[in-house]
Amino acid sequence: MILKGRAWKFGDDVSTDHITPGRYYHLRSDLPELAKHVMEDANPEFAEKVRPGDFIVAGKNFGCGSSREHAPIVIKLAGVSAVLARSFARIFYRNAINIGLPLLIVDTDGIDEGDELEVDLSAGDVKNITKDMRIKAKPLPEVMINILNEGGLVNYVKKYGDMVI
Repeated sequence: MILKGRAWKFGDDVSTDHITPGRYYHLRSDLPELAKHVMEDANPEFAEKVRPGDFIVAGKNFGCGSSREHAPIVIKLAGVSAVLARSFARIFYRNAINIGLPLLIVDTDGIDEGDELEVDLSAGDVKNITKDMRIKAKPLPEVMINILNEGGLVNYVKKYGDMVI
């Protein structure tokens, strides 16, 4: 699975409140509308300027805070192809994979805002095209790639009826 796009850089401890601000809680049943506010508290211009295929690139503990399952959904609805971070909150990580949003644990220090990236999730390879450099990451397990290829866990189970590893 090869993804291409530009980097949107964020720091450490980006919480689900940064991803989906609590003041928009009333929009949780209208996810496309909620997606218009994704990452608003971390970067007010993000939702308006993100392009399909772009990446969120962050530091440690991305997705910390509450278990808002709509946080990864609105990231995906906004067109983000994957989130790259040094580490993820455990519940956010599973929620993201389950809804079909790819994540990759990688050293993001060499990636700057606006860098053009090419990411191979299966190989765990991040190519920073802007800086002509490669960053190695731990590749996603095959079962997670299979879930992502089906668009999330629900679609995977509908197709296979169970977890086929």
